[in-house]
Amino acid sequence: MKRTVLMAVAVMLSAVAGTSVAADLAAGEAKARLCVACHGVEDVSVNPLWPSLAGQQALYMVKQMKMFKTGERKDPLMTPQSLNLSDADIENLSAYYASLKR
Repeated sequence: MKRTVLMAVAVMLSAVAGTSVAADLAAGEAKARLCVACHGVEDVSVNPLWPSLAGQQALYMVKQMKMFKTGERKDPLMTPQSLNLSDADIENLSAYYASLKR
């Protein structure tokens, strides 16, 4: 019973936070291969116009990517890139970047 209650609380908190309980880091890493062109090898940007993504907070990244996808935040490069991402892709990418050292 206690385990069921804890699991229910975890699911509710993750829904409120906008991330899933179990992100797939391997899937996030695979999707991140496309991001290297701008965000740099090992996700450390060498161009000040593009942020380094390594070590970025997952919740922040989820929010920003979803804002690009909905058009709430616009960028000539990121808006079209985000349109190809599912919510699971966004969560997996965000978790992957958060798992990396800055």
